[in-house]
Amino acid sequence: MIPARSLNGKSVALFGLGGSGTATAQALIAGGASVTAWDDNPDSVEKARGEGIEVRDLHQVDWSRFASFILSPGVPLTHPKPHWTVDLAHAAGVEIIGDVELFSRERKATAPEAPFIAITGTNGKSTTTALTAHVLASAGRDAQMGGNIGRAVMTLDPVTAACHYVVECSSYQIDLAPSLNPTVGILLNLTPDHLDRHGTMDNYAAIKERLVAGSDTAIIGVDDDYCRRIADRLEKAGRKVARISTATPLENGFYAEGMALMQASGGTAGQIASLEGIGSLRGRHNAQNVLAALAACLECGLTPEEIQTGLASFPGLAHRMEQVGRRGHVLFVNDSKATNAEAAAPALSSFERIYWIAGGLPKQGGIETLKKFFPRIAKAYLVGEAAPVFAATIGEAAPYEISGTIQVAVEHAARDAAADPADEAVVLLSPACASFDQFRNFELRGAAFRDAVHALGDMEIIGGKGQ
Repeated sequence: MIPARSLNGKSVALFGLGGSGTATAQALIAGGASVTAWDDNPDSVEKARGEGIEVRDLHQVDWSRFASFILSPGVPLTHPKPHWTVDLAHAAGVEIIGDVELFSRERKATAPEAPFIAITGTNGKSTTTALTAHVLASAGRDAQMGGNIGRAVMTLDPVTAACHYVVECSSYQIDLAPSLNPTVGILLNLTPDHLDRHGTMDNYAAIKERLVAGSDTAIIGVDDDYCRRIADRLEKAGRKVARISTATPLENGFYAEGMALMQASGGTAGQIASLEGIGSLRGRHNAQNVLAALAACLECGLTPEEIQTGLASFPGLAHRMEQVGRRGHVLFVNDSKATNAEAAAPALSSFERIYWIAGGLPKQGGIETLKKFFPRIAKAYLVGEAAPVFAATIGEAAPYEISGTIQVAVEHAARDAAADPADEAVVLLSPACASFDQFRNFELRGAAFRDAVHALGDMEIIGGKGQ
C-alpha cells in the first residue's frame, strides 16, 4: 500500500466504496487523514464499516471541514449530470480528486525521480500496460503495474526511486487527476467512447490529452486525426513527443514495417525489434501497442536486446487473443473480451484460416461489419441467443452450424480444424456478443472455452490455466 501522506492531518470525504474506493480510503487513513466515506450501495457501506472505515451519509455532514473530496472514477463528475456529492463539494469549494491524483502527489513528495509510465487511449490500454510492465520486469527492473488494470494504484508498493510504476489510466481517472505528471505518457488512439460521461468527442479528447500534456515525454499514436492534432499541438508548445504509427513510415518516430519495428530520426530509419514468431502479439492493433511499449522502455533506459527478449516472452492478456493451447497445426485462441463486432475485428483480421466460435447475447448491429472477414472463416460454430441471427448474416458466405454451447463448439471445431490441410488452422472464440445469456461475464465465458480446449487432451498448453 502507498500511504497517502499528502492529506496527513486533513479531513477528507470519499464517495464510492468498491475495490479501488476502499483501497483509497485505507491509503488515506494510513497516511494520517481523517476519512468520512459513503456509497449508494448499503452492502458496500457495511463492508467498509467492518473494515474500520468511518462511514456516514454525506448528505448529513458539514462539508466546510473537508480539505478534499475523493470520488470513485465510476461516479459521474460532469455528464450526464454530476453526482449529488459533486454538487455538494462544488458548493463548499472542496477540491474533487481521485486515486491517481493521490498517487501523483505521493510520488512528487517522496521520489519524483521514480519512473512513472501512464497509459491511456480508447483501445489497447490494458495490453500496452501489461506488455510495458512485463518487458521492464524481464529486464530486471522493479515494475509495479496497476490503475485501471489489476491492482488499484494506491495498493502498489510504496513509492521509491528504484520502482517503475506502470499505470493504466481511464478518462475518468485522468479527469480526477489535475497534477498528473508521468515520466512517460502514452496516448494510443482516440475513437468515440464514453460520450455519455463526457458529453462530446472534443471533451473526451481534451481529457485524454491532459495525460500526455503533463508528461516529460509524450508517446502518441498518430493514426487518427484527434491524436495527430494533439501531437502537433504539444510539439509546437515545445514538448518532447515521440510519434508511433502502424499505417505509414515516419520521418521521426516509431513505426511498423511488416514484422519489423522501426525507429526513424531525420528520415533515417533502423530496425529496433521484431514481432516475428511472437504469437501473443499478432495483428496491426498489437503492433501499435508494442511500438508504444518499446518507445517507453527505451525512454527508461532499456536496450533493444532487452526489449526484444521481453516481447518474445510476453504471454498476452487473458481473454484478449489469448493463446490457450496448440494441438498439431491447430491453435486455440480465447478472445472472449470481444463483446461486439468492432472488438472481434482485430482477431478475425489476424488469422487466415479460422474456425470461428461466435454468439451469445447479441448487440445492436450484429456482425454486419464483419462480412469482409468471412472469406477467412473455414466454418462458424454459433452459440447462444445470437445463433439464428448470425446464421442469417453469414448465409452462404461460409459454412456454419448451430452448436448451442461453448463445449460443443470447441469439440466440433477442434475435429474439423484437425482435418484442415492448411499449415495453421485457428479455433477462435471471438463472440462479437455479450455473455449474459449463458455466462455472468466474459471472463467466465473465456474460462469455459479454455477448460473445454484443455479437456480435449493431447494439448500443448500455452500460458497458465486461469491466466
